[in-house]
Amino acid sequence: MGVVALSAAAGGGAAWFITHEQGDHIEYIERTVERAPALGTHFTAYESGQYPDLTYAAENAVKAVVNIEAVQRVEMPSRGQFGYDPFLEFFGFPQGYGRRGGGEEPKYRERKAGGSGVIISEDGYIVTNNHVVDGATKLRVQLNDGRTYDAELIGKDSSTDIALLKIEEKELPTLPFGSSDALRLGEWVLAIGSPYNLRSTITAGIVSAKARSLGALSNDPQDFSIESFIQTDAAVNPGNSGGALVNARGELVGINTLIQSQTGSYIGYSFAVPESIVKKVVVDLKQYGVVQRALLGIGFDAIDQEFLDRNGEETGIKELGGIYVGLVEEGGAASEAGIRKGDIITEIDGVPVNDAATLRERIARHSPNDRVKISVKRAGKVKLFEVTLRNKAGKTDLLTKEDIDMAEQLGGKFAEAGERLCRELEIKGGVQVVGVKADGILARARVKEGFVITHINDRAIYSLADLRKLTGKITSIDGIYPNGRSASYMLVE
Repeated sequence: MGVVALSAAAGGGAAWFITHEQGDHIEYIERTVERAPALGTHFTAYESGQYPDLTYAAENAVKAVVNIEAVQRVEMPSRGQFGYDPFLEFFGFPQGYGRRGGGEEPKYRERKAGGSGVIISEDGYIVTNNHVVDGATKLRVQLNDGRTYDAELIGKDSSTDIALLKIEEKELPTLPFGSSDALRLGEWVLAIGSPYNLRSTITAGIVSAKARSLGALSNDPQDFSIESFIQTDAAVNPGNSGGALVNARGELVGINTLIQSQTGSYIGYSFAVPESIVKKVVVDLKQYGVVQRALLGIGFDAIDQEFLDRNGEETGIKELGGIYVGLVEEGGAASEAGIRKGDIITEIDGVPVNDAATLRERIARHSPNDRVKISVKRAGKVKLFEVTLRNKAGKTDLLTKEDIDMAEQLGGKFAEAGERLCRELEIKGGVQVVGVKADGILARARVKEGFVITHINDRAIYSLADLRKLTGKITSIDGIYPNGRSASYMLVE
């Protein structure tokens, strides 16, 4: 029989070879093998017993991961008062283009979507992604053992893509929270969910990066979205959204949220909301019904090479690292503490801050009226400021459920009305509706895309910032359509 190598060391020493075998007898001969030069590469022996045993984590965590079915009530498109026109559809107009004729009532159908969730308390609280439940009129939860329950939506937060559900049951299996801060690059993790209706699917990978910001939740840098994702190479596909990211000890360290792919399927990059954000959001939703979001009140840029190339000469900054304060909101938390435009934030509560994702995540851990210590470099000297954080209205008070975000109540997607549009409509400013969600005020009032909101509750809305600062109950909406037609909507109970 030919010679077959079983193992060999890189370098001199003994190696074992099979020289021949007869029946059940195998003869081994020990030979000395000359070592090849290391060529500058360091190899570390890896004993088989050192590999992580993920069976305990998998077998326990899978019991607390559920399947979520979200049922949406969707309005069926109208053929329009002149009937179906294939010419219009050919040029990109929807089948519903035009008005309903003859007093035709809207027709609806049910559309089902799905995702995953994680049981975090024995009495039935379940955390998932906001995008899994957004717009749903009915929610059903199926446990790992097959039991199925109707679920109540306790609250949701589009800024972090986290939602909290509740089912009526006791003594349920749960996943304990771990520490996303303690995760190390290269550490093994499990992704558990139900992609393609394959319940209890488990994949493994390593932590590839932390504090990733993708602009996936919002492309608006002035939005309140919080992105500080854990990146892994554990396979995640549609249906995994809202599932658990688990460490080798069986602890919940993140909620699987999205993938980065040109095909819509997994190609090696998946992202999870870290436990540090998830825990804060679900505690707030359970206790208050809304997220107690703290704001620093600044506009900023990470000082990276791009910043230096673009602004280095103007600002006089020559070194990488830190966060450049480009704007300080009057009356905001930073302003009141003494932070000024041109300052460079280097640390928050002793943690180095060198990118936007880390800054947002450190602040997102807190509530209004919490105090944080911020180290700032100014004129070559480091100063320490104690900052009392504020809510989006510029106050230190906690919000109640009655102070719900007006943009959330409206149920839509919005953009700044550009200068050209404002000139054409002869308005000072406004917020244009670029999308309408099924469960919001805009949909119920039958507001169409393109409508420019100029006033809410008789308060002028010139920008997205004006809209986001408003809280309370909406009673009236005023605005104008791109064709110049003004419209007012009064909301009555």
